[in-house]
Amino acid sequence: MLSLKLINMRIDEDMKVWCHLMETAAAAAPPGGIFSSFLLLAFVALAAAALGAAHHLGLLFQLMHKVDKTSIQHGGENVAAVLRAHGVRFLFTLVGGHISPLLVACEKLGIRVVDTRHEVTAVFAADAVARLTGTVGVAAVTAGPGLTNTVTALKNAQIAQSPVLLLGGAAGTLLQNRGALQAIDQMSLFQPLCKFCASVRRVRDIIPTLRAAMAAAQSGTPGPVFVELPVDVLYPYFIVQKELAPARPVKGVMGRVVSWYLENHLANLFAGAWEPQPEGPLPVDIPWASPQQVQRCVEILSRAKRPLIVLGSQALLPPIPADKLRTAVESLGVPCFLGGMARGLLGRNHPLHIRQNRSAALQKADVVLLAGIVCDFRLSYGRVLSHSSKIIIVNRNRKEMLINSDIFWKPQEAVQGDVGSFVVKLVEGLGGQTWASDWAEELRRADWQKEQAFREKASRPVAQHLNPVRVLQLVEETLPDNSILVVDGGDFVGTAAHLVQPRGPLCWLDPGAFGTLGVGAGFALGAKLCRPDAEVWCLFGDGAFGYSLIEFDTFVRHKIPVMALIGNDAGWTQISREQVPSLGSNVACGLAYTDYHKAAMGLGAQGLLLSRENEDQVVKVLRDAQRQCRDGHPVVLNILIGRTDFRDGSIAV
Repeated sequence: MLSLKLINMRIDEDMKVWCHLMETAAAAAPPGGIFSSFLLLAFVALAAAALGAAHHLGLLFQLMHKVDKTSIQHGGENVAAVLRAHGVRFLFTLVGGHISPLLVACEKLGIRVVDTRHEVTAVFAADAVARLTGTVGVAAVTAGPGLTNTVTALKNAQIAQSPVLLLGGAAGTLLQNRGALQAIDQMSLFQPLCKFCASVRRVRDIIPTLRAAMAAAQSGTPGPVFVELPVDVLYPYFIVQKELAPARPVKGVMGRVVSWYLENHLANLFAGAWEPQPEGPLPVDIPWASPQQVQRCVEILSRAKRPLIVLGSQALLPPIPADKLRTAVESLGVPCFLGGMARGLLGRNHPLHIRQNRSAALQKADVVLLAGIVCDFRLSYGRVLSHSSKIIIVNRNRKEMLINSDIFWKPQEAVQGDVGSFVVKLVEGLGGQTWASDWAEELRRADWQKEQAFREKASRPVAQHLNPVRVLQLVEETLPDNSILVVDGGDFVGTAAHLVQPRGPLCWLDPGAFGTLGVGAGFALGAKLCRPDAEVWCLFGDGAFGYSLIEFDTFVRHKIPVMALIGNDAGWTQISREQVPSLGSNVACGLAYTDYHKAAMGLGAQGLLLSRENEDQVVKVLRDAQRQCRDGHPVVLNILIGRTDFRDGSIAV
C-alpha cells in the first residue's frame, strides 16, 4: 500500500516555500504569539493564495463539497459504475494490489472479471472484444511491470485501430517520483501508444475521466486509451487516512505544517467523491464523407470497365453493421478482395469474392477502391497499383490514407470519412448500375487455376509427418458455419490464409499489420466470451504457441472451451526459409517436435495428436476435438507436419 512516512512526504514547491516562511517567522515570533494553531493555519492559507496554489490544493472546492469520513465507498466503485453504464460485460486482468478495489467492484456489479496468466493476454482479449462487438474492450493491470507487460498488445491495438481501454494502477499520488514500489513514469510510456492518456488525481475525477476516455477510444480513428488510477484514489477514505497518519504525534511548527498539508491533501482527494455524476457514454465523433466527395467517386466508378474493391478492417467499424455492409457490397456487384477483419464479409465461396492473385488483378483494374486499407507493406507500399488506374481511397485517418502517395502511387480521390457509410452512399449514388460479368469471370478463372495448384501441392508427399496443405484443406472442409478463426503464427498460418475461409463477417481474428506473435490465447478468450455459441478454432504455428500455452490454465479455470490446432514443424519456418539459403545457417530457428498436447493435459485441458501414424484419421480427430469442446473442454491438437514449398518467396521482413 502507501507505506507513507513523514520523512518521505511529497511536498511540492509551493509547500517548500511555505515551510521556509514558517520557519523564518517562527524563529522571529515570541511563544504564544500569532503562531497559535488557528492563526498558523490562517497564515498558511493566505500564503497559499499568495502563491496561486489554492486551486492546486482544492481549498475552494472543499468549501462547497464535504468529505464523508465515515463512508466505506471507494473509487473502484466509480470505475465499475462507468464501465457498466457503457455496456462493458468483461474486464480482463492479472490481479495486483494497486487495482484490487476496481476488480471487486466490477464483480459486484455483474461485470465478469477474467484473470489471465500474463498481462499481455488480458489486453489481447480486450482487443478481441473490441473487434467483434464494436464496443470498447477493457483490461486492468497493476502498476509498473504489470503495465510494461502490456506494451506489445497496446501497440498492436493501436496499429489495428482497436478501441481498447487500459486501466493501470499506480503508486499513491504523494509517493510518485519518490521511489515507491513499482512506480515509474507510466504516462510517458503510454502517451506514444494511446489516443488519450490521463492520470486521475482525485476520486471525483474518476467518472468524467473514464467517460472521456471511452469516447476518445471510439472517436475519429479508433484506438487504445490509457487511464492511470493511483492507489489512493481507489481505496476507501479510512484506509488512505490510516496510511497517511504519522506514526507518532507531530511536534513543532514544521510538524504542524506537514500535518495540515496531509490533512488537506486527503480532504481534496475525497471531496465530492460520492456526489452523483452522469456515468453514461459521451457522444462519439465520427468523420463522414461529404456528399460532394461521394458524388465525385460515383462519377469515377460509373465510367469504370474493370473496377475492383479492396476492403480492410476499418470497413467493419460501427456504426454500419456488417450485414448492411455486405448487402451494399453485393448490390455494388464489383469484384473484391477482403483483408483483416473484412475477411468473411461475403461468406464462403461468394462469386464476388476473389481470393488469389491480388497483385495481378490490381494491375488490370482501371478503377480501384481502397476501402479501409492503406498502401503499406501489404500493398507493396502502393507499387502493386497500376499507374493507369484511377485510385479512390477512403479512410478515417488522413495521414494514414496518404502514406507513400506521390512516391509509388497517387489517389484520384482521397476521402476522409467512415468507410462503411461511404460504401453504402456509393451504392445509393450508382443507382443499381452493373458491370459486365466477363471481368469478374476472368478473375474467378485465375482463382480456380491457383486453387488447382494448391490441390496438386496437397497431394505431394513430404519427407516426414503430414503435408500441412492437405491438413488445412481438411480443416476447411470440417470447419462449421458457426466458427470463429483465430490465427497466430508464421508459415502454417500464412498457408491457412490461402486455404481456410471464414464463414461470415467478424469471424477472422489475426494480429493485423504489426505482425505480432502471441495474440492467439487472448483473442480466443475474448472471442469465446463474446460469442459463447460459436466454435473458436485457433490456428497456431508451433513457435507462436509458446506464447499461449500457459493460458490453457486460464481456459480451464474459467471453463472456456476453445480448440487449438498447432502446425508443429519443429522450427521457425517462416524465418529459416529465407535465412538458410541467404545466410547459410539455421541458427535460432530450430525447435523440437514438442508434445504440446501433453503439456496442455498437464494444465487440465484435453490433448490430441495427429501424425503420420494416424494420417487417414485427420477428419475423425478433428471431429473428436470438436466433440470435446462441445462438452466444455479446451483442446490442444498437436499436428506434426513436414515442410513444403507452398510459401516459397514469401517475405518475413
